[in-house]
Amino acid sequence: MIYEMRTYQVHPGKAPEFLKFYEQNGLAIISRYARLAGCWTKESGVLNSIVFIWGYDDFAHRTAQRAKLGQDADWLKFVPTILPYLVHQESVFLAPTAFSPMK
Repeated sequence: MIYEMRTYQVHPGKAPEFLKFYEQNGLAIISRYARLAGCWTKESGVLNSIVFIWGYDDFAHRTAQRAKLGQDADWLKFVPTILPYLVHQESVFLAPTAFSPMK
């Protein structure tokens, strides 16, 4: 199992609106291809940031699922609607240790 930590920095004051919009319009689409492990807002570090952690069987599974997502007509319509919220995005891959509760 691997986890992808995707962090979205949004324009100041837009986090609540972004989260509501994402939940109502994008979450069901991406959830066809990835397992949501959690979603958080950041209270320190780079502010106005939302962190999603998505689970995949392995990196090959993630690659295949993202390719399918990239061809999903609903996702392709959704992406342009979310871009105005974004300042920056980052993706980091995490591999759990043997004793991690999230394996």
